[in-house]
Amino acid sequence: MDHGLTRRGFIRSAGAVTALAASGKFPADLFAAEDRRLVRFPEKTDLILLTSRPPQLETPERYFKELLTPNEALFVRWHLSGIPTEVDLAAWRLAVGGNTGRTLALSMDDLRTRFDRVEFAAVIQCSGNGRSFFDPRVPGGQWGNGAMGNTAWAGARLKDILEAAGVKPDSREVAFNGMDNPPAPKVPDFVKSVPMDVALRDDTIVAYEMNGKPLTMLNGFPVRLVVPGWFATYWVKALSEITVLSTEFGGFWMKPAYRIPDDPCACVAPGGKPARTVPIARMNTRSLILSPEAGDTLRRTRAVEI
Repeated sequence: MDHGLTRRGFIRSAGAVTALAASGKFPADLFAAEDRRLVRFPEKTDLILLTSRPPQLETPERYFKELLTPNEALFVRWHLSGIPTEVDLAAWRLAVGGNTGRTLALSMDDLRTRFDRVEFAAVIQCSGNGRSFFDPRVPGGQWGNGAMGNTAWAGARLKDILEAAGVKPDSREVAFNGMDNPPAPKVPDFVKSVPMDVALRDDTIVAYEMNGKPLTMLNGFPVRLVVPGWFATYWVKALSEITVLSTEFGGFWMKPAYRIPDDPCACVAPGGKPARTVPIARMNTRSLILSPEAGDTLRRTRAVEI
């Protein structure tokens, strides 16, 4: 089967970076709506630019009026600048191994023919969504409300892939690595892990389609992990390696990064420090009023549909 032997998405710089995430100090009006510039990257419509290297592109809120977010409008978030810009499916393989009875090297045809195709509509959301509203400002991508979307994802169940590899009984976690590369030797590779019970859920999948089409390059072509209900930091893009572990994974992007206070509200008093932290995981409900929009003028005597 030919699913397009080579997929390209050459990325050029989209201009000046609009987020100053390093210092945590920002001009008060830097993120005013009228200052948030729109750019167009390959396979994408006009999205709000946060940074161009690596790409961080935000979905304008008008797209959330649709049940499913169009592929060209779904937000983009990469951690490392060395992102894949071309994939040869004839050569690409998904490596599966670690604490397993056998190792696998799965092609796209393998994923499509050896395993049942399943499809789930699931919300994907960056755990930093809404960070620009923090006061005082905090470092990181200064997202408004648009680092999220709702998409129909299709692919193979992760548990079916792990069963084919023969997961050993003492396995505790599964780690995931993608084809993005660190820009310098001291920058940690972006590797995430999930507990075994999450990896074996029916709705945790290795997705090769979004809304019935192949993934866009910027959203993780050729395959990405999909973990419904969990923040997108775990939805590793351009997936290339799945490693079953008998111990807890301690990589940088699990510890110390992406952790929250281990208490009922996942919070601390301003200026305080948590006594203990845990990896951020499940999303809380998030609601927006999309209409009327900010700045709309309303008549006092007329009903308004919200």
